[in-house]
Amino acid sequence: MLRVDAIAAAETFVSWVEVYAAAGLLIAAAFLLFGVGRVSEEAHGNWLFRLVILPGVVVLWPLVLWRWIRLERRGGVP
Repeated sequence: MLRVDAIAAAETFVSWVEVYAAAGLLIAAAFLLFGVGRVSEEAHGNWLFRLVILPGVVVLWPLVLWRWIRLERRGGVP
């Protein structure tokens, strides 16, 4: 009985990680296409830089989204 519960818990955990990663990929795609140039002037046209920061944006997407929204509310001033 305990083994079945452990497997179900592991499957639930993996499902949550998949949802988190999918959300991270969506936010990262939007941010790297439209937002990073507003945050950093050096990022304009620099696609290699965007590839380098992609994994970090995917993992830290809640923080990135929060900071991006704050930036937009202040009129784009970093």
